[in-house]
Amino acid sequence: MKYKAVLFDMDGTVLDTLEDLRSAVNRTLAEFDMPQCTLEQVRCYVGNGARRLIEQAVPQGSSEETVETVLSWFKAYYEQHCLVTTGPYAGIIPLMERLKAAGVKMAVVSNKPDEAVRELAERFFPGLLELAAGQKDSVPRKPAPDMVELAMADMGVSKAESVYVGDSEVDVLTAANAGLDCICVTWGFRTLAELEAAGAEKLVHTMEQLENEII
Repeated sequence: MKYKAVLFDMDGTVLDTLEDLRSAVNRTLAEFDMPQCTLEQVRCYVGNGARRLIEQAVPQGSSEETVETVLSWFKAYYEQHCLVTTGPYAGIIPLMERLKAAGVKMAVVSNKPDEAVRELAERFFPGLLELAAGQKDSVPRKPAPDMVELAMADMGVSKAESVYVGDSEVDVLTAANAGLDCICVTWGFRTLAELEAAGAEKLVHTMEQLENEII
């Protein structure tokens, strides 16, 4: 076994959340009579947390007060509508089951709001994860290493025993900042070219390849 612990990103790595995110963003923007976003725009905006998502989704030049108001509405709406079309990528649950059976500890560490992360993890991965952590105001969001370091401490594993798995440039930077090995999946919200441009060195295209890199 190569690693004793795996820290997964959520959006674009273990769950396909893009359509629900687009729907929530556009429902929010409509509430404030703002122009809608395309699926491609939302795909590019996701990864740096809810605040950054809304900062990019609202019209350029929007005030900080406006961003705060829209963000608050979005978070409340998304929390109630994050399970409409969202689901795990094909093969991820069987993979997690095999990893758990092999003794690998697993966590999800995401820049999504903590409430949504916990709800989604409980819904789709019951009994498989040691913990699921989302963004809180008290902890710097990824790519700062804090969330990942706290998760490793909770699981009782070292950096040398752990690997970070994600799908974006944020994940590449997070792993680097935390001093962790990184595996990037190509089925998520970034293209292969975008991942390579971000400096991703270990790329996998299938669940089988991901499993072989972990065990």
